[in-house]
Amino acid sequence: MKIGILAIQGSVEEHKVILEKLGIENVLVKKAKDLDTIDGLILPGGESTTLIHILKTMDIFEYLKEKIKKGLPVLSTCAGLIILAKQIENYPNQNSLDVLNITLSRNAYGRQRESFITYLPIPILGDEPYEAVFIRAPKIIKTGEGVKIHATFQDSPVFVEEGNILGLTFHPELTNDLRIHKYFLSKMR
Repeated sequence: MKIGILAIQGSVEEHKVILEKLGIENVLVKKAKDLDTIDGLILPGGESTTLIHILKTMDIFEYLKEKIKKGLPVLSTCAGLIILAKQIENYPNQNSLDVLNITLSRNAYGRQRESFITYLPIPILGDEPYEAVFIRAPKIIKTGEGVKIHATFQDSPVFVEEGNILGLTFHPELTNDLRIHKYFLSKMR
């Protein structure tokens, strides 16, 4: 199994470190052709407008959308989640890949200085609460048909799954807890 990490901007190295701890072969995805060599893809946090702009400039945007629609497993965190959403409430003109049936609001928990850590119950990961790091996090306002909610915070979904896509509003790569990455990898076996 080989997992790609979109290596345009954001928390790329942190995801790479986790995959290496798990003994998983990984590759940094920088070109459309890189998508043909992987079994799954991580879309890291970063800045969503920048990510979309670079994806379009480098002619990856449409090919990535096609690969996801055809079933490429994806783990998306924070900005990675934003670029997958069908609707972005507070930035209605922002482009997205439009592949995950959610509506969200960018930076809904506040600015950088309002970032926080909390512990979430996530039953699919076991009984131990999960340390969740929220940094300028989006808030999922609405989920559509086919979207499973695995965790919530203050009554809002923060970990969702639809088909081949896992979406998180927080950053699992900034903790020592490997359970979310393991769950993602289990979807490919």
